[in-house]
Amino acid sequence: MTQTQSHTALLLIDFQNDYFPNGKWELENIQPAAENGTKLLSAFRELGIPVVHVRHEFKSADAPFFHPKSEGAEIHASVAAQGNEAVVLKHSANSFKETNLKEVLDALKVENLIIAGAMSHMCIDAGVRAAADLGYNVTVAQDACATRSQEFNGVIVPAEQVHASFMAALAFAYARVEDTEVLLDEIK
Repeated sequence: MTQTQSHTALLLIDFQNDYFPNGKWELENIQPAAENGTKLLSAFRELGIPVVHVRHEFKSADAPFFHPKSEGAEIHASVAAQGNEAVVLKHSANSFKETNLKEVLDALKVENLIIAGAMSHMCIDAGVRAAADLGYNVTVAQDACATRSQEFNGVIVPAEQVHASFMAALAFAYARVEDTEVLLDEIK
């Protein structure tokens, strides 16, 4: 195992059915993001580097998506957990809030996290910031993340700009932000 692989884990956040076509909250560019997530997942599995999955369920069926125990809240088949890969259930944007994620990562002796998933402006942002605040060295696979257009004060902000804005903010002070292919070259 190389220095890049040592004490490293892949953290896949909210690659769930409701974000994919025919889901309740489809994201733009979710398919290419999941394809890049799958590339990372395959490489990590091949090299025996830990993988942790996080999935979100709202506590109420009144939520717009990720209803409790629904098919939409399940992890998408393209990146589903296998074998002994941990799956952490969360109920808020921050993957560490009121979950056992830190305990799972500590048990694996993780110091370095490569994070991918959805949505760039919510759960990726919250998870990256929390991980950095907890002392992890964080890298975001930016092209393995997806979001959707947002509205503010009557202005529609296209998904591409939402994603770019959040990646820029994370790169400024919280994480290294890279493309999947760069990360694959580094871990192999």
